[in-house]
Amino acid sequence: MKKFIESLEKKIRESVDVNKIEIIDNTYKHLNHKHHSGGKFHIKITIESNFLKSMTKIESQRRIMDILENELKDKIHSLEIKIN
Repeated sequence: MKKFIESLEKKIRESVDVNKIEIIDNTYKHLNHKHHSGGKFHIKITIESNFLKSMTKIESQRRIMDILENELKDKIHSLEIKIN
């Protein structure tokens, strides 16, 4: 899991000017949910970025989702994004 989180951070940092980033795996909170699928993660990302902050909320979130497009298809079930 640690390598997966590190790979997410690397992809974001390579694509966007980031001052600070925190990525948290919240999968454990959803293990008993009806639609939980093994092998997929519930991720929360908090990013401090002047670049993303200059965009609308929807634009900045779309930018992150575009960066993580493949991971969203294969490994991420839920993604919470907070831009500071």
